[in-house]
Amino acid sequence: MDHKLSVLVQVDLDGAYVRLVVTGCLTEANQHVLYPLVRRARTLIPPVTVTVDLTTAEQVEEGALDLLRWALEHDDTAPAAGPVEVLVPGPMRADGPAPAGIACEETVGSRAA
Repeated sequence: MDHKLSVLVQVDLDGAYVRLVVTGCLTEANQHVLYPLVRRARTLIPPVTVTVDLTTAEQVEEGALDLLRWALEHDDTAPAAGPVEVLVPGPMRADGPAPAGIACEETVGSRAA
C-alpha cells in the first residue's frame, strides 16, 4: 500500500474556521509532516479553532494519532493559539481524555455545521 499523505487546508477568510482535510494514509512514519501544518494553521487566525479532519483518510494508525496528539499537547505556541479539534473515523477513538485544548471526536462522516 502506498502510504502517501495529502492535506487540503481550508481557511475561512472571515476567521470562522481553519480546517485541515487529510486524505491518504496517516502512519507513524509520516505523521510528523502533519504537525507543522497544524502548528502553522493555529497561528493564521488566532484564536480560531483548527479542525484536523481525518474522517476521509484511507488509513489512520492508532500510533500515528497518539504521536500527533502528543505533539499537539506539547506545542509551545498552545497558550497563544486557538484549540485543535481532531475528527477521527468511527471506531478510531483514542482512549482517555483529550489533552487540554485538544478535542478528539469520533465521527462517522463529515461534521455537521
